[in-house]
Amino acid sequence: MSGRKNLVILFGFVAAVSLISSAVTVMLISCYYSRLQFDLVNVICGEVLEQEPEMKHIVSAALKEYTGGNADGVAMGDVLSVLGYDISDFSDSSVTYDIMFAITGFLAGIVLFAITYTFRNNTEAKRIEELSDYLEQVNMGKAVVLSVSGEDLFSKLEDEIYKTVTFLYQTKDAAVQAKNDFAENLSNIAHQIKTPITAISLSLQTLSEMPMKKEYEKDRIEQIKKQLNRLIHLEESLLVLSRLDAGALMFQKEDVDVFTLLVLAADNLQELFADSGTFIDIPESGEMAVTADLNWTMEAVINVMKNCMEHNAGGTVHCSYGQNPLYTEILIWDEGDGFAKEDIPHLFKRFYRGKNADAGGNIRGSGIGIGLALSKEIIEHQNGTIRAKNLPNGGACFEIRLYKQ
Repeated sequence: MSGRKNLVILFGFVAAVSLISSAVTVMLISCYYSRLQFDLVNVICGEVLEQEPEMKHIVSAALKEYTGGNADGVAMGDVLSVLGYDISDFSDSSVTYDIMFAITGFLAGIVLFAITYTFRNNTEAKRIEELSDYLEQVNMGKAVVLSVSGEDLFSKLEDEIYKTVTFLYQTKDAAVQAKNDFAENLSNIAHQIKTPITAISLSLQTLSEMPMKKEYEKDRIEQIKKQLNRLIHLEESLLVLSRLDAGALMFQKEDVDVFTLLVLAADNLQELFADSGTFIDIPESGEMAVTADLNWTMEAVINVMKNCMEHNAGGTVHCSYGQNPLYTEILIWDEGDGFAKEDIPHLFKRFYRGKNADAGGNIRGSGIGIGLALSKEIIEHQNGTIRAKNLPNGGACFEIRLYKQ
């Protein structure tokens, strides 16, 4: 709202109030002078009739001729009232015009006030709508430079909104740059790890081909192999996370049967399940499909199943799934000891070391502390959520929800 519009609105309000005040004042003054006329004529007539009572017919006739009223009654005192006259009978046409003018001015003031009030509200509503449209464009990432519309009550708000939006854009750019830098650093670390891993693999292969004289030498080589496999998994996971952070990992969306997804994930862990003596139960609950990337979603489910298996050796890992109009839910749980209560909020953080972490940093079988974090990233990049909880009767449970697209 510009300064000119402010002046128009101010003038409108002042004019409306002035008209209303003038109209009320004219009406009050008119009534006052009518009363003065009535009292003056009343006193004069009273004095005349007091001195000359026989003149009452003459006075009455004169008043009747002046007002057009009737001359009934002959009592003294308030002579005019006794004779049937009141204040309005002595208000001439000019007074009537004054009253009409006052009423007209009053109504005009009311109308002008209503028009001015409506104009002001419409102008403010338009300014609010402009600011709302600007904020909507900001949310859609299409905001342009906010043009100054003039000095008004909304100018300071407009200025603060523009400053806030500019600051948020700068913060967003800095956050995106920091995320890209972090992703690049992860990628560089993964590639740097790859070189010594290759050298260790070659040396280990050479040692494996040499005849072992003592049993403990074989055990050490097996331990080296296990640690090497962990490093290889770490290197691969870091590369995947760096691609996720950089937005370079593309998911192929297709209809995937949930039961098939769970079975394929379990098949990839078949050897590990057999070695640990753990069973996996996947009951078929009918045909249900989700829109997701089969391979990457299977990778996320594998990490969750592995977590349950490693802390449930000799037990059973259970799976179930269901679907409603909003999402498809997959539950995977075990019969182990469950999570430490203080670890639950941090389970999906990268490299988190919990209360029950072993010397290698394992938290509930999370290996190098990156498997659950990777699962979370994969699920969330496909419009899903994953959370962990303890079951009332013991055991840990993972809840995966993939929402409709």
